[in-house]
Amino acid sequence: MDCRFISTACFFNKVVFSEKDRKKALAMSNRCIFIFLIFALVSMVEPINSLGQAKAGMVGSINESNAKQRDGQHDFDFEIGTWKTQLKRLINPLSDGADTWVEYEGVTRVTKVWNGKANLVELVADGPAGHFEGLNLRLYNPHSRQWSLNFASIKSGVIGIPTIGEFKDGRGEFYSHETFNDRAILVRFVIADINHDSCRFEQAFSEDGGKTWEVNWVAIDTRIKDDPRGDH
Repeated sequence: MDCRFISTACFFNKVVFSEKDRKKALAMSNRCIFIFLIFALVSMVEPINSLGQAKAGMVGSINESNAKQRDGQHDFDFEIGTWKTQLKRLINPLSDGADTWVEYEGVTRVTKVWNGKANLVELVADGPAGHFEGLNLRLYNPHSRQWSLNFASIKSGVIGIPTIGEFKDGRGEFYSHETFNDRAILVRFVIADINHDSCRFEQAFSEDGGKTWEVNWVAIDTRIKDDPRGDH
């Protein structure tokens, strides 16, 4: 029976129903109201349960994703030691002039800090363009699982904007937003061709948001094998 009909009948019970019928109608009306409230509560609880399940699924996915992220705190262990460095750099990057490169030859020393969670790179090199000394402090962030590369030259004595990134499939890529000749650019630093005895470093600039890149720094390091620090 329709609950709305029962409620209406109960409203007019003084005219239509006897006392016995009125009591039966009232009981039926109360029963319908109770059933309605039960259905209302169920309909409210179901979305809450679904939301809870969805949130649980999202948390599970995030935890699974975090678990799959690799721990990169020892990514630079391969480089600890002393290396012979052959370096060339582009004199005037992002210019319309001729591409003029200068070459240097020197020694790079890499020292482990914080049990591999950081390392210090010291490069001393000489060439036709003069003397060069540079320092790079690399720091590992255990939360983002990324490295920041913080470079300074003896000429300026100031640490520049860090390039930030990580290693994937044996290749390290690190990026930063910087200013060059009063223009905003992207900087990319790549570490590749890694093996026990050699590796390659390459820096490039982009002034079109990463669509094209101009390489301006290339270094090839070869391990000096009699350095005991190379046996890590």
